[in-house]
Amino acid sequence: MREIDIDRAAAVHAEGGAFVDVREPQEFREGHVPGAVNLPMGRLTSRLDELDRTQPVHVVCASGNRSSAMTDVLSAAGFDAVNVAGGTSAWIRAGHPIEK
Repeated sequence: MREIDIDRAAAVHAEGGAFVDVREPQEFREGHVPGAVNLPMGRLTSRLDELDRTQPVHVVCASGNRSSAMTDVLSAAGFDAVNVAGGTSAWIRAGHPIEK
């Protein structure tokens, strides 16, 4: 599984990288990486057609556990998936902006 830290994730985000948040909708509404698409873990495989297979997909959750598992799922489905270590919690601790 490919993984990047929060500093690299912020750089990728600044360059326009695609982010998928696999948390539940309520968690997502409380704050997420700006521009991230919410595809909850339990529904991810039924919504794969919503993702662009031509670019890397950066997967984020609260802490990196769920996103790690979903990165493996996406990779197995043929996506260039990258786990964001530390998740949204680390994103916020590092002082990066969030959307609500």
